Amino acid sequence: MHSRTFAPLIDAHIHLDQYTPEEQQAMLTSFRSQEIEAMIAVSMNLASAQSNLELAKQHPHYIYPAFGYHPEQPLPSLADQEQFFHWIEEHIGHAIAIGEVGLPYYSREEAQRTGLSFDQSGYIDLLEQFIILAKKHHKPVVLHAVYEDADIACNLLEKHQYAHAHFHWFKGSKQTIQRMANNGYYISFTPDILYETEIRELARQYPAEQVMAETDGPWPFEGPFQGRMTHPVMTRQVIQAWCEITGMGTERATRLFYRNTKRFYHLPD
Repeated sequence: MHSRTFAPLIDAHIHLDQYTPEEQQAMLTSFRSQEIEAMIAVSMNLASAQSNLELAKQHPHYIYPAFGYHPEQPLPSLADQEQFFHWIEEHIGHAIAIGEVGLPYYSREEAQRTGLSFDQSGYIDLLEQFIILAKKHHKPVVLHAVYEDADIACNLLEKHQYAHAHFHWFKGSKQTIQRMANNGYYISFTPDILYETEIRELARQYPAEQVMAETDGPWPFEGPFQGRMTHPVMTRQVIQAWCEITGMGTERATRLFYRNTKRFYHLPD
């Protein structure tokens, strides 16, 4: 029996519904030749979650949808929030996770730069509801929470005694990094690990058993990825860059990232 030298790739965080249907099709067609096994398709809002659910039904062994509300957009009304939570409850059996959810760091920064005040209390309340929902259904929670916002997310996770958390494209202080690692939270690296000093430093510090690779596609990247459509195959270069930083061999690291992602998301064998 032929055995594979390298484990297949899993993109731990991608906005699949944000690609055009043609891009989605081309991407999925390339998976077998690129040795990509699966992707976690996170959602922006109700319409996004509905799109990802349909895509997952069409490609059940490749696409695993997560349902959530991305925080870098205006808060939904209470009626819209209620409608979305009701929809998630109805379709929770199809969800691999709750996400993408979190806090609006970049929106707040932008508002403050232009002299506007920004009250994020409504976002904190919404995030807490999503954490409660994730815990209720034993689903991982996928977080957009960087720098000081990560500490607020940690406070909520600790308050509800829920550790099944994935901080995607994380950036933060040494103290926050230590707190997250000690709590057993996972993080994922994007292709910017090839050229961002801050991310490379994070890779040196975070426990190897708690790391995954993602693209956050269709978000575009710089360096060697300039001008290219973001594709899950880029996670191979993410892992290779992590190897160069940590000194682990590529074959072993590819297996490690694969096992970490399968374990965290309870993906089927």
